Amino acid sequence: PWNMPGLKAVGSYRSVLELLNIPHAKLIMDCVILLSVTSCLNSALYTASRMLYSLSRRGDAPAVMGKINRSKTPYVAVLLSTGAAFLTVVVNYYAPAKVFKFLIDSSGAIALLVYLVIAVSQLRMRKILRAEGSEIRLRMWLYPWLTWLVIGFITFVLVVMLFRPAQQLEVISTGLLAIGIICTVPIMARWKKLVLWQKTPVHNTR
Repeated sequence: PWNMPGLKAVGSYRSVLELLNIPHAKLIMDCVILLSVTSCLNSALYTASRMLYSLSRRGDAPAVMGKINRSKTPYVAVLLSTGAAFLTVVVNYYAPAKVFKFLIDSSGAIALLVYLVIAVSQLRMRKILRAEGSEIRLRMWLYPWLTWLVIGFITFVLVVMLFRPAQQLEVISTGLLAIGIICTVPIMARWKKLVLWQKTPVHNTR
């Protein structure tokens, strides 16, 4: 039952295993948790390193991130992602409660921000496609009213979170991150044009 004594301390899965008289229930659950965390870490390192590699190939990240070894692995991106993970572990060692809570809380605001950007991007891209006369094969239901409804709902949730003391930090940090990205994009675009201009061969007209 949910009010079983000691349930919060040992967890529901271990409690069930112990009720079934399965030996070494704690060891079994520790192994399962270790394998699950290792799998999540492997997936996160793969995603982060491949994202850095893709950004580098597009010219949106330093070229060193696109270096690969003989096995076609972007080792520089993998090493940087691993270093960031180890840095998080070190910070979590000195302030475990604050770091874990911040990461868990901020993920919700970041997810809302991502979906908000997707909705705004859809409105913009649909307008561009119409201006170009391109055929839209997959049409969204109730467009654009449903998209505007999503934008309004996400904005309302973020505003409510902003006025809740327990969630102010994650909303403010997410907003600062978004402002930083918005300010960085024009700089990166200008840098990318400068690099392409330097790589363009100059023809002698004489």
